[in-house]
Amino acid sequence: MSPDPLKSADPSDVAGHAALAICESLLLALNDRKILPEHEIIGILRDAAAAHSNAPDAEDPLHAGVARLINRIIDDGNSVRRR
Repeated sequence: MSPDPLKSADPSDVAGHAALAICESLLLALNDRKILPEHEIIGILRDAAAAHSNAPDAEDPLHAGVARLINRIIDDGNSVRRR
């Protein structure tokens, strides 16, 4: 029997990946159903990145890493299907 990946993975990593996947799916659904246009979704992502970049302890590797990841999602178009 193979080991349970949830037991061997860091719980915060699992929670973070699950949250990211859920949020990406929600943003895609909002865009697909024409509830939010792409430019507003990009604005949401930019706001989230700025919140981490401008946090009082923005030098903290966690905040810096979160801001970089969100900016990479914006640049790569992972959260919004670009047409």
